[in-house]
Amino acid sequence: MQEHEGNITRRRLLAKGGMIVGGMAASSSLLGQSSSGQQSSGQQSSTLASAQSLTNAQTWPGQAFGNGLLSGKVAVITGAARGIGRAIAVDMAANGADIVGLDICSKILPVQEYAVTTRQDLDQTGQLVQKHGRKFMPVVGDVRDMTFLRSTADKVEQQFGHIDIVVANAATQLYKPLLEMEDWEWTDVINNNLNGTANTLRAFGPRLVKRGQGRIIVLASMQGKHGSKNMASYSASKWGIIGLMKSAALELGKSKVTVNALIPGLVDTPLTHNESRWSTLIGEIEATDNPPKNPTEQQAAQARAPHVPLKVPWLKPEDLAPAAVFLASDLAAMVTGACYDVTGGDDANNLS
Repeated sequence: MQEHEGNITRRRLLAKGGMIVGGMAASSSLLGQSSSGQQSSGQQSSTLASAQSLTNAQTWPGQAFGNGLLSGKVAVITGAARGIGRAIAVDMAANGADIVGLDICSKILPVQEYAVTTRQDLDQTGQLVQKHGRKFMPVVGDVRDMTFLRSTADKVEQQFGHIDIVVANAATQLYKPLLEMEDWEWTDVINNNLNGTANTLRAFGPRLVKRGQGRIIVLASMQGKHGSKNMASYSASKWGIIGLMKSAALELGKSKVTVNALIPGLVDTPLTHNESRWSTLIGEIEATDNPPKNPTEQQAAQARAPHVPLKVPWLKPEDLAPAAVFLASDLAAMVTGACYDVTGGDDANNLS
């Protein structure tokens, strides 16, 4: 494939994302550490307040990778109110797509140890999308509800005329030993992450099949490739999403609909920007059953960064977006059934 003005190769597109990840290495020492190495006063605030502040500060403007790489496309993105979903929505808009942003905008689990998404978060995503001159349709609802999803698919087609891209991103997580889990602590995570992803494909997929073209991108996780202590429900859901993706790719290929999985490493979103996740992370790295219960962000970052090839403790949501744009574009017409890892190199630690 030759590069020319107004176009871009897969290698160059993904290199842009790599530059963003690599650039984080230079700033990883700025995670709230004072010159004396002590915890700064700004880190004294609660984890939930910190996570909410993180969301409010997520103002990634988006980046175009070619001349209208997704021009004329309509993308439906679940979990679009913040984090990875927001970053993908904004980058797809920067590359010419109109966006349907779907989010529950409330608690997913009865007990959540991270900040809950709000309608204001979803509206902020819309404002960032609209800065690129693209349309944004906000939809509040639950991916566990098939009636809602099918109704949304009808409304999207009525408003936009077609659906080209589906990104199944909505997810949740909790931390508890498997044998100590209440029933809801297992089933609610599986229902939201795995069943919700399947529901999204079942609700929107027929619209792509009918047109004889389309792109489906599901969000799995590095934890879908290895076990995770005290996060069995999350890890199982993400393993399941990879199997779901590969099965769907086999079934939908005859209709020229591609299905691929984006595999994030640890990403700095409210889902992981909290003391429970940091504690579990330190326990995994240090192989201890007694990690600090209330670690700081700095402690977690210092423990993790040395184990990642690019020496970053975690990625930013916008580091995932270039790969999503590529998978949604015509450049990826021959890519299906694939896992695209964006982990800062963390996947090099795994056997497969």
